[in-house]
Amino acid sequence: MTNINSRPDSRRRRRRRLAWLALVAVVLLCFAWLFVPVWLIQPFKAQTSRGVEVSYALRRWSPLVTVAALLAGLALVAYLWRGGRWWAKAAMLVLLVPLAGFAWFARQQPFEWMFRPLAAAAHARAAEADFVRDGEMVLAVEVNGDAVAYPVRQLAYHHLVEDTVGGAALAATY
Repeated sequence: MTNINSRPDSRRRRRRRLAWLALVAVVLLCFAWLFVPVWLIQPFKAQTSRGVEVSYALRRWSPLVTVAALLAGLALVAYLWRGGRWWAKAAMLVLLVPLAGFAWFARQQPFEWMFRPLAAAAHARAAEADFVRDGEMVLAVEVNGDAVAYPVRQLAYHHLVEDTVGGAALAATY
C-alpha cells in the first residue's frame, strides 16, 4: 500500500502552499521591519534609549533587508507563476507591489516627514502670547539686544525652528 502523502501531486501542492506562505511572510516581515522604527519614534510619545537604538538599527539595515525581501519575493513568484491560475498570478503581483514600495521607502527618511521644521516662525509680544501658559517651559534666545522665546511644547513637535534674531540667522532645536 502506498502512502497518500508520498504522491508527487501531494508533495507539489504542499511545496506550493509553503511557497505562498513564505511569500506572504516575506511581505509581512518586510512591512514590520520598516514600520517598527516609525512606531517606536513618534511625536509626543515617550521614547526609551533602547527603542531609539532598535529603531536606528532597523533603519540602518532596512535598505539591504528590503532588497533581499524583494529578490526573495521575485524568486517565490517565479516558482509559483508556472501552473498558477489567473487569480493566483494577480495575487502574486499584488504582493510584489508592496515589496517594491518597501524597497523604495527604505531609502526615504520618514523621521523628516514626521518632524517638519517650523519654517516661518511668527513672533508675538509676551502679553499677546495667550497660547503660552504661565510656568510653561520656553527656549529663550537673545542676540544683539533682540530676545525671543520658543515654547518647548511646540519645539517638541517640530524639533527645529529656523529664525532670524537680532539680525543673525539661527536654528533653535529641542
